Amino acid sequence: MQMLHIPLKNLQKDNPLFADFFTSFNLDVEKEEKTFTELTKILSLSFYEDNGISSSEFVTLFSDFVSGLTSTASKTTISSLDVLAGIDKQGNKEACNLHLEPGKITCIVGPTGSGKSRLLADIEWLANSDTPTKRKVLINGELADEDTVNLYGGKLIAQITQNMNFVLDMDVQSFLMLHAQSRFIENPEKVVDEVILLANDLSGEQFLPSTPVTFLSGGQSRALMIADVACIGQAPVVLIDEIENAGVNKKKALDLLVRKDKIVLMATHDPLLILLAHKRVVIKNGGMHKIISTTSAEKTFYAELEELDNKLQKTKEYFRAGNILDKNKQLI
Repeated sequence: MQMLHIPLKNLQKDNPLFADFFTSFNLDVEKEEKTFTELTKILSLSFYEDNGISSSEFVTLFSDFVSGLTSTASKTTISSLDVLAGIDKQGNKEACNLHLEPGKITCIVGPTGSGKSRLLADIEWLANSDTPTKRKVLINGELADEDTVNLYGGKLIAQITQNMNFVLDMDVQSFLMLHAQSRFIENPEKVVDEVILLANDLSGEQFLPSTPVTFLSGGQSRALMIADVACIGQAPVVLIDEIENAGVNKKKALDLLVRKDKIVLMATHDPLLILLAHKRVVIKNGGMHKIISTTSAEKTFYAELEELDNKLQKTKEYFRAGNILDKNKQLI
């Protein structure tokens, strides 16, 4: 086993969980140059007696621990999320299931009050016929148990809503550094700098690393959370509720999440976001009514709408800056 011949300090640096193994035997290997094999040869007889094990049993325990880590790592890839049909508001069976994949955007569309948020909630709670809709949520084709959730530090799903406010008494950089270190992110300083850069790009309202998080505007807060979810957060599934009113650059935000290979599901009324998605699930009377894949004609129409939207955004920024129109109704 390769792990037996790697300096212990390198093992712990690459995966902090190794520290837990050695700490359980009262061993501090943070600066240990020796390999595990070399360590077993110099450990005293009293060490084995105190722990009630033999040298060979210690090796076996370590090998089993490494195998467990390897097995866990192989299970952490989320290749699909499925929502199996339940019932609508009248108790009728839903017309379809919903299949989601990493790197793909899916929109939830339907009138206000139709049940879009209920679908998001079912996924967030990993429903197992225990919600009003009786839906089931599968991860990689199986019901998600507690072990699956724990693989992501208890955070399998991240949700971004319009209402996001901070109450912590710390600046942006300290907040992000705390999160990055809690996730054992390698080179956290570099990642934090990237998150702040991306958040400023998404919001258009610049803020400094030293800005207190409680001073951020709504748009800045949501931009920061989107960048954080993309770069630091381990949750592979991202649920978004009406990002069109969130005060962020919508297209850049979604492009970022797709680049990070997140499963993205978004409830929206915005035609630009609907056509930007790979597909949409139509909600009717509280149930999933049908799935529509975005057509080539819709993608062409999206380009036309995007041009109009860019002009509208430019006009908004123009007037926000205190400018006026000339007599020919031109922006000056």
